[in-house]
Amino acid sequence: MRGAVLTAAIAAISFGPAVAGAAPDPATDLPGFMRHAFAAACETPPEDAHALAARFTGVRLLGANVDTFRGQAGRARHALLLPDGGELRVTRLFPLGKLRRVTVAYHRALSETRTTPVIAVMGGANCTIGSVRRITYGNGGAHELLILQPDFTSIIAREPLNPPVPEGTDPGGVLVALIDTGINYTLTEFALRLARDGAGRLLGYDYWDMDERPYDMEPARSVFYPLHHGTAVASVLLAEAPQVRLAVYRYPRPQMDRFADLVAHADRSGAQIVNLAMGSNRLEEWQAMEKAARARPHMLFIVSAGNDGRDIDEEPVYPAALTPDNFLVVTSADGFGRLAEGSNWGRTSVDVMVPGEQIDVIDHRGAAGKASGSSFAVPRITALAARLLSKNPEWDADKLKQAITGRGRPSKFYSEMPVRFGWVPDPTDDFVN
Repeated sequence: MRGAVLTAAIAAISFGPAVAGAAPDPATDLPGFMRHAFAAACETPPEDAHALAARFTGVRLLGANVDTFRGQAGRARHALLLPDGGELRVTRLFPLGKLRRVTVAYHRALSETRTTPVIAVMGGANCTIGSVRRITYGNGGAHELLILQPDFTSIIAREPLNPPVPEGTDPGGVLVALIDTGINYTLTEFALRLARDGAGRLLGYDYWDMDERPYDMEPARSVFYPLHHGTAVASVLLAEAPQVRLAVYRYPRPQMDRFADLVAHADRSGAQIVNLAMGSNRLEEWQAMEKAARARPHMLFIVSAGNDGRDIDEEPVYPAALTPDNFLVVTSADGFGRLAEGSNWGRTSVDVMVPGEQIDVIDHRGAAGKASGSSFAVPRITALAARLLSKNPEWDADKLKQAITGRGRPSKFYSEMPVRFGWVPDPTDDFVN
């Protein structure tokens, strides 16, 4: 979506008695309250914040955003302050004026200035609740995400949010730092490959939550519908380089300047190879990471080119478009030597392309599947680097990079390659000179 408009002036408006029946109290009837809120979101015009607020008693409109796409309103996001101090957050998607999806989330008040997410419901164009998600809490904070039936009671699935790390010992092998959304270390096949110190503690760290549990979860868009990425990426790396031991780092989304400490931590732990299959359009988010990487030329950072379908020489994506000599930037190709659809390229910024489509992965649930994109090309090159380092432990980052980029080949599909060094047809082939 583009063209977001914030209607800040209405934030102070208070609404009195509801005109269409009072909403149940969320403290005593949370399912009833959520059904009322969902109905109000479905039955009022998506852009009309006043009509939505009027369906509740004693609320204040905290703010309203209407996002446009191709010149037309297509998404509305509204936040209501409830009498109990909690917040109701409503998102409605309505491309071309037709309602497609409604999401309603309730955040309970912790204090006058803080709330915590409790429950969310989602439904489609038929205005029927199709998904219910609730967060449970324990002494250590958020404990579990419950995925419920529309009856608000029957449990479909449970997802831990920050589980303890299983006990274990260091497996030995080539140390690789994986910087991502974390990893599901409760899965045995991953727990056995975690790098540990002599006391059995992980060498990695969670620089998002600032604790020793780098669990795979990316809640930036929604804590109720978190993204998971790192486990699948790690599964490719470990499948192609079983001699790897992983130091897992959850990236510092809330405060990106923590990247300086993260890179320093990985260096102290002994990681010479870093897998970084992520990026964004904001240069300022990656400046601390870039400075830390430049200060450590002995570390090789294998970086994703991204999946925006663009030339990042002209329209940069970071950190891929940055220029440290110890960056090796990777994009995805098909198995025949063509740039994969949607993958980024750049004759200056991108070093190699490697088959990264329909790659076998294990996801955060432990389920086998397929994944595509630059994120899954990166661990294939990281695995190659780890195997090379295992055979040549005296090699530095520069020698590793030269050995990998030297495998680049021309492709019959291009008179001029879209990347700097060419196509690596089979990164699992250890016998290529």
